[in-house]
Amino acid sequence: MTIVSLKELRAELRDLAEPAVRAQQERVLSRAEDDELLGVRVPVLRKLARAYRGLSLDNVDVLLRSRVHEERFAGLLVLAEQVRTARGADRKALVDFYLARTECVDNWDLVDGSAHVVLGPWLLEGDLRVLDELAASSWLWDRRIAVLATLALIREGRFEPTFHLVLTLREDPEPLIHKALGWMLREIGRRDEPLMVAFLDRHLDELPRITVRYATERLAPAERARFVKAR
Repeated sequence: MTIVSLKELRAELRDLAEPAVRAQQERVLSRAEDDELLGVRVPVLRKLARAYRGLSLDNVDVLLRSRVHEERFAGLLVLAEQVRTARGADRKALVDFYLARTECVDNWDLVDGSAHVVLGPWLLEGDLRVLDELAASSWLWDRRIAVLATLALIREGRFEPTFHLVLTLREDPEPLIHKALGWMLREIGRRDEPLMVAFLDRHLDELPRITVRYATERLAPAERARFVKAR
C-alpha cells in the first residue's frame, strides 16, 4: 500500500469515531496530556487492521508515533496481522520492530491488544529470555507486555513462564501489574484449575491481594472465599 492508504486509514478512524465511546475512554484510560482520543471501538479497529494489513513498516511506524490513541492502536493491530502470516526471519523482524517501540505502547489497552498477538507467536517458537528482559524494565508497560504476552503460551498449555513471571513481579509497585498477573493465573485456571489452585496454595502469602482476587474470580464461591479471606 502507498502513503495514500495511510491517509485513508486516518480518515476512516475519524469517520468512525463515536462521542460516547470517547467519553468512556476518558474515564478508563490513564493517558498523557497530549494524547488525542477519537472514540473508535476496538472491534472496528480490528476490522480496519485487517483491511490495511499491507501497510509498510514505515507507515506503521508513523501510526505508532502518533499522539492519536486509535492511530497507535491501529498500528499495533496492523503489526499483529503481519505477524500472524509471517514466518521465521520475517516474523522475528516484526517482533524486533515492536520491541524497539514499546515506548509507543503506553496504555493498558494497547498492551492488552498487542502483546499476545505480536510478541506471543514468537514466544511459541523463540527464546523466552525476552520475558525476563521486559519484566526487569523500569517502563511499566514493558512489564505488562511480558505478562500479557504469555497468554499465547497459556493457550498452548504452557504455563510455567507465567508462573515464573508471577513470582518475579509479585512485589511490583504497580497495581496494573498485579491485576495482569491475576488475569493470567485465571486464564491458567480455566484450562487447569487444580494446577492454578495448587500454585496459589504454595505461594499465597507472597502474592498481592489484588492478584489473588483476580486469579480466583472463576472458582467456586467457597473455594474463592478461602483464598480471598487469607489475603
